[in-house]
Parts: sequence; structure tokens; C-alpha cells
Amino acid sequence: MSKSEQAALREQRLAAKLRENLKRRKGQAKARADSERQAPEPQPEPGADTVNKP
Repeated sequence: MSKSEQAALREQRLAAKLRENLKRRKGQAKARADSERQAPEPQPEPGADTVNKP
């Protein structure tokens, strides 16, 4: 196997791993966005002033 064949195989492997990683990360981002949309962050109570503490 020549060096150019080895390099081509390596590029193919890396490209496949990159596509797989991108697909996984997009799925994670979508799941995170879905969970944030379903359970928004709680709003602080009007009387809970954290700025002017003695």
C-alpha cells in the first residue's frame, strides 16, 4: 500500500468520524433546546432582591 493510498484511507476515516461527530452534536443541541423549551428557567420572586443586601 503506497503512502498516497494510506493518506486517502486516513482522510476517508477522518471524514466519516467528523460526520458522525457532527450528527451526534446536532442531536445533543436539539435535545438541549427541546428541554429548555419544555422547562424554562424559573423567574425570581418579586420580593427576592439580591442587589441591595445590607
